[in-house]
Amino acid sequence: MNLSFDVSIADAYKSNSQKIRVMSESWIANNMYCPCCGNPQINKLENNSPVADMKCGNCGEIFELKAKKGLYKKKINDGAYVTMIGRITSDTNPDLFIMNYNSELCITDLILVPKFFFVPQIIEKRKPLGPTARRAGWTGCNILLSGIPIQGKIDIIKTVMCVLLVML
Repeated sequence: MNLSFDVSIADAYKSNSQKIRVMSESWIANNMYCPCCGNPQINKLENNSPVADMKCGNCGEIFELKAKKGLYKKKINDGAYVTMIGRITSDTNPDLFIMNYNSELCITDLILVPKFFFVPQIIEKRKPLGPTARRAGWTGCNILLSGIPIQGKIDIIKTVMCVLLVML
């Protein structure tokens, strides 16, 4: 399994967060199997699908992906609070992939949080943006990692070193 991101697919983007989004979603689509049914591939959904990044073409399971350089500590910043709560309380509640990568753009950790652990109790409502903000009044959320029991954090990749071998 190749644990490195394909950096060439992000050349068209200027924002680092967009580059990481494209590279991490591509890595999942090209390297990850469906942990629910074993299908060898998970497909990328359209951009800006609310709380949904990937979908299994076999069983229909939906996945949200969060990727960060270094380890997530206590919280994962996420999008709109109302959208998140609506999605995770619906019949199409997604499973959550939490991915960490290093400065060499190699995946170091990949955790699956099954949807029955991805619940409103682990979602923290942030303060609304102030009146002078471009999106005044918008309210985001955080995913509280401490609210997920250890049984709800399934390691798929666990802290590995990405090593480049050169053959002479």
